[in-house]
Amino acid sequence: MGGISSLGVGSGVLNADLVDRLVEAERGPAKTRLDQEQKETEAMISAFGKIRSAVTDLRLPMRQLGSPEAMQSYSASTNGDSVSVSVDSANASEGNYSLDVQQLATNQSLASGSFSDRNTTSVGEGTLTIQTGDNTTNITVDGSNDTLQGLANSINESDAGVSAGIVDTGNGYRLTLSSDESGTANGATISVADSDGNDTDNAGLSQFAFNDTTKNMEETVAAQDAKLSVNGIDVTRSSNSVEGVVDGLTFQLQETGTTSVGVSQDTGAVAEKVQKFVDKFNAFKSTVNELTSFSQDSGGSLLTGDATVRNVENQLKRELNQIVPGLENASVRSLSDVGISTDFQTGQLEFDSQKFQEELKANPDDVTALFAEQGRTSDSQVEFVRSSVNTEAGEYSINVSQAATQGQLVSSNQTPATGINVDADNNSLTFKVDGQTSASIELTAGTYTRQELATEIQTQLNKNDALNSADRSVNVGVDGSGSLTFTSGSYGSDSNVAITSVDTNTEAEFGLAVETGTTGNDVAGTINGATAEGDGRVLRLSDSSDNAADGIQVRINGSQTGDRGTVEFIQGVSERMVDTVSNMVGSNGALSSRTDALNNELDDIAQEREDLNERIQSYRERLTSQFSSADARIAEFNSTQQYLSQQLAGMSGGSGMIGGG
Repeated sequence: MGGISSLGVGSGVLNADLVDRLVEAERGPAKTRLDQEQKETEAMISAFGKIRSAVTDLRLPMRQLGSPEAMQSYSASTNGDSVSVSVDSANASEGNYSLDVQQLATNQSLASGSFSDRNTTSVGEGTLTIQTGDNTTNITVDGSNDTLQGLANSINESDAGVSAGIVDTGNGYRLTLSSDESGTANGATISVADSDGNDTDNAGLSQFAFNDTTKNMEETVAAQDAKLSVNGIDVTRSSNSVEGVVDGLTFQLQETGTTSVGVSQDTGAVAEKVQKFVDKFNAFKSTVNELTSFSQDSGGSLLTGDATVRNVENQLKRELNQIVPGLENASVRSLSDVGISTDFQTGQLEFDSQKFQEELKANPDDVTALFAEQGRTSDSQVEFVRSSVNTEAGEYSINVSQAATQGQLVSSNQTPATGINVDADNNSLTFKVDGQTSASIELTAGTYTRQELATEIQTQLNKNDALNSADRSVNVGVDGSGSLTFTSGSYGSDSNVAITSVDTNTEAEFGLAVETGTTGNDVAGTINGATAEGDGRVLRLSDSSDNAADGIQVRINGSQTGDRGTVEFIQGVSERMVDTVSNMVGSNGALSSRTDALNNELDDIAQEREDLNERIQSYRERLTSQFSSADARIAEFNSTQQYLSQQLAGMSGGSGMIGGG
């Protein structure tokens, strides 16, 4: 008898549909459980994602409050159109200033004579030497660029401090040169080495000469410095953007005329920064309340009673409510003292902006320390500079073994006491300051005493644009032996003054020659007992000394060595909050760890699904095998029954025939 090719053929009952129903009955409860677990886990991952995002949002507004400058917002008002003002609150202070702009700075513009064609007319060959400020550039003109356009391209590619263009006048083409920077020191002088042998005539390349003796180009706009007075003090700058006259203020000169400038503390702007943090914290608290709420009707929410959420809340509350270490005896000790309180029903923060502004005006140092880091020194000549993420709050001793000194050049020759004549043969000097900045000056012709000469050199150095741009200075004096002295305005091992060039008769007339001075010394000493590094007057402890004061920096003024008192480092709420939030959302933080654990649960659920599918597949195969075997047996029984029925029917028919015979 042949086998069963399809379930149910033998019995009509043990078919594939019955297998499917039995398999589904076996799979159903486990699948329902896994689906529910996956749904809940994914919902919790999403919920922790919302909390993580809300916590992360606290970091930016707190970071913006975490520097002393954040509490020192100033704004400027002007009465007049000649000047606009920008304020650097880190360095500004309250004050009123009267500005009178007499002259705006301009960029020099030069124009050549006319040429018939820009691309074909020869301009001559040779070398142009363009000097702007301390920059000297040589440009070779030959067959490859011997046209007006070729020359303009070469100048623009040379970074010579001028920009070249070509103007079509309608009657020919003219080369124009404009200095890249304004001010008299940045005007261009052009010397020519003409291939025709004549460097000054108005033919060939000499057409572009423009210097003290030859002016073959037309100066259409003369370079000039900006001139103004600030509270009656005359100021000259090469640019219309004037910095460094008043700390923290940059004056943008717009036109000539007078303008009054008032600078005042903008406490409202600081209060707005605090309000941004309060808003972000309340948004965080709303998110937490939504995800952890409980009611009699609906029961608990997804994260009701969750230990990780409680831990996050408690850490943030602790940072916001505690007294800042170091401010225990101050006028302002905690956030509640500046108008930031907690609504105990909702857990959200309330902010009294008016109270905050009043406290900021009355106790600016304490309010600054409340939010930002602050270093308070016991020695008035020691300044706190900064800390690092490794610096711990506390009080640290400072000891100086070597004070910082300034680099100095003392002329090897004595300068005559009187009768010093300055003329074209001895009026030019070039200095190199701090090994970086070259400054060339030209002295005013005349007869000087030794002290008057020192004063004239000082005046010219003070006006030098290269020094002013690099924020460097030199102090000129006379020592007891009658030698001129030149002292760098900076301190430390990079501080130095050298004379790099003089005129022919400079040494003979007043004793100055090419020579290099002595470099300064960096400060040396200890902070909290650990050896610190010196950089000029700044003493700093590295981040790797395993000391509570790691990363702290102080500026040591004065020449006193030995015990220089202490620096008390106070870490305000902002910095601690930033650190707390960073730890929470960091790779090893509580929120990240909990999210990682939930993702692992999803992986486990996925593995359980695979295991379930394998078990169900095995169960299906077992049912199919059992049903096939049972169906085959039933088919045999049915076949036997059919055979017996046929035999019995045949036997019954045969008996009738015998009986009839």
